[in-house]
Amino acid sequence: MTESAEPAVRPASVETVEAVVRAQLAKALGGRRGMVEAAVPTLLFTLMWLSTRELRLALIVSVAAAVVLLLVRIVQRSTLQFCLNALFGIGIGWLFVHIAASRGGSADDQALAYFLPGLIYNTGYTVVMALTCVVGWPLVGFMVGSVTGDPTAWHQDRQVVKLCTLLTWLLVLPCLVRVLVQGPLWLAGSHGGLDAGTAVAALGVAKIALGWPLQLAALGSMAWVLGRGHTPIEPSVGQTA
Repeated sequence: MTESAEPAVRPASVETVEAVVRAQLAKALGGRRGMVEAAVPTLLFTLMWLSTRELRLALIVSVAAAVVLLLVRIVQRSTLQFCLNALFGIGIGWLFVHIAASRGGSADDQALAYFLPGLIYNTGYTVVMALTCVVGWPLVGFMVGSVTGDPTAWHQDRQVVKLCTLLTWLLVLPCLVRVLVQGPLWLAGSHGGLDAGTAVAALGVAKIALGWPLQLAALGSMAWVLGRGHTPIEPSVGQTA
């Protein structure tokens, strides 16, 4: 007996790579609400420190905002992921501040320390994501694999690899820009090339300007790419004949 030559029926939601990536990005970022929950605590910290120069107050306000957002999530019985991510980020920043204080650092030195984890994260993210593109296994491709059921079959389709490589580079760009702008500021403030207070103020402004506005620009570019293309998911990607 031979199998029917009719093509396999695939769910409409995963007919194209673009549809898969759009769905996965929305899930990973938590939509508008998830992005707001991730951004608000850091934004409040930066604004409070710049306006009051009180590091402890800025930290308390940012933690309080994250806790309020977390409590709202708990009451609504929705996912806590993005609020917990924000609290984790603040906690790491607070740890670096504590280390700086234990070494006798001034308030400015401690404020500089608060920005260091973000700089390390963006550097690591840039290196890892760029490396996946260079070796030909772009990270966005694994989003496709997570939906189709086969984590690596997407790599057999050159169209899919090309699209996912472009999308991964678009995700890398915001982090790369942050490193290129904030890295020299942090180094200058830490090593005397720039007054520490001035460096912290510049880092705070850069963090706001290069935060979600830059991320949204990158996501807008991705949406434009995804809106133009209709790359089919081949039967080999998550499907077998």
